Amino acid sequence: MRSFRGLARRGTSAAARLERGSVSVQMVILMPAMFAVMFLGLQAALVYHARTLAIASAQEGARAAGAETGTTMTGIRAAQGYLTATAGDTLIKTSVSGHRSATSATVTVTGRALSVLPGWHPAVSQSATVPVERITR
Repeated sequence: MRSFRGLARRGTSAAARLERGSVSVQMVILMPAMFAVMFLGLQAALVYHARTLAIASAQEGARAAGAETGTTMTGIRAAQGYLTATAGDTLIKTSVSGHRSATSATVTVTGRALSVLPGWHPAVSQSATVPVERITR
């Protein structure tokens, strides 16, 4: 009787024997590249989400500050409240500032985005400006 091992050896060519272990080498080279692409995509999504939350809270604050009876502090409080309710850990170390003139109200939200890389937190800053509501005749 022939053994299975003997049949397997006869079926392989010399070229196939020279390529033994090539899959392991390919994985050692390709796996770090695949992980890097995956983490970069995840990091880009986190920064995009943080920017979206920052602009949404800045718009919320600007709308509150631009109301007919609104003030700069009303807008800042509205933006901070929106951040507290929605951002969670996505946007950290946030600060909100605002300015209201006779014609426009501006609120700016800055902070740091959550990161998958330790020690690196990309800065995010978004601003929104709206016209101030006023009664005209």
